[in-house]
Amino acid sequence: MENKNHLIRLSQRDKLIIWCGYFFLGLFVAAIVGPVLYIIVASFIDPITLQNTGVTFDTSKWTLTAYARVLSNKAIWSGFANAVLYSVVFTAISVAVTMLAAYPMSRPDFKGRKFFNVIFVITMFFGGGLIPTYLLISNLGMINTIWAVVLPGAFSVWNMIIARTFYKGIPKELQEAAYVDGASEVTYFFKILLPVCAPLIMVLALWQFVGMWNSYFDAMIYLNDAAKQPLQLVLRSILIQNQPESGMISDMQSTAARAQLAELLKYATIIVSSFPLVVMYPFFQKYFNKGILIGSIKG
Repeated sequence: MENKNHLIRLSQRDKLIIWCGYFFLGLFVAAIVGPVLYIIVASFIDPITLQNTGVTFDTSKWTLTAYARVLSNKAIWSGFANAVLYSVVFTAISVAVTMLAAYPMSRPDFKGRKFFNVIFVITMFFGGGLIPTYLLISNLGMINTIWAVVLPGAFSVWNMIIARTFYKGIPKELQEAAYVDGASEVTYFFKILLPVCAPLIMVLALWQFVGMWNSYFDAMIYLNDAAKQPLQLVLRSILIQNQPESGMISDMQSTAARAQLAELLKYATIIVSSFPLVVMYPFFQKYFNKGILIGSIKG
């Protein structure tokens, strides 16, 4: 009732602006939801039907062939376990390093703060490149190990800036009260400051987990053992294996069947790889909204 009374009190111009906002917001939502629904439905449709008639809601034309083909592959399950392991370890290291690095950068009494800030910002625009990075990883003996995937990108300057801004928004009286009670710098950071930063920690953890979960390039470069490949790289291999080769003209029927299956597998692999993130996100949503708003407003 309050919303309706509020709209009644608005002028015609304000109402027009509001309804235009609703209209464009609806278009934005449709642009996101539409492709997602298309992918979900297309992953169940028979390959021949999908190629000839496109998406249909006739369930008699639906099949679980793509999911059976994807989930029956043993490499999927090992890749899933590897992806979870890499993502969890990467998230833990990244969040820990980010929170520790951001704290001194937020302190005005930290000598050399401007110098380190310049160094950090430079790394956001310039990098060593793939070949020097590969040589460094190789010389450190990390090729074909989990550390080659986890350590190089564990520190994010952008996340450090967000954490630093969050720290600056915390009242100084909290730190002064901790010092009056006899708390040391370490005690204040771990037992007082970090619990206050729980929304920020959850936001950074979500970002880093999703980033590592969707990553496959580093694993493709540094991991030689197929048993250590993450889920995204395994799914990529499945798609490539089912793509028809350019010289396959002797058996046109087999070529067409492989093309149809590859099209169907494409949608099924998207669902399989995205499902864990979809399940996880609702548990982080309240922290995500709170962490972003606090970090931006108080900064």
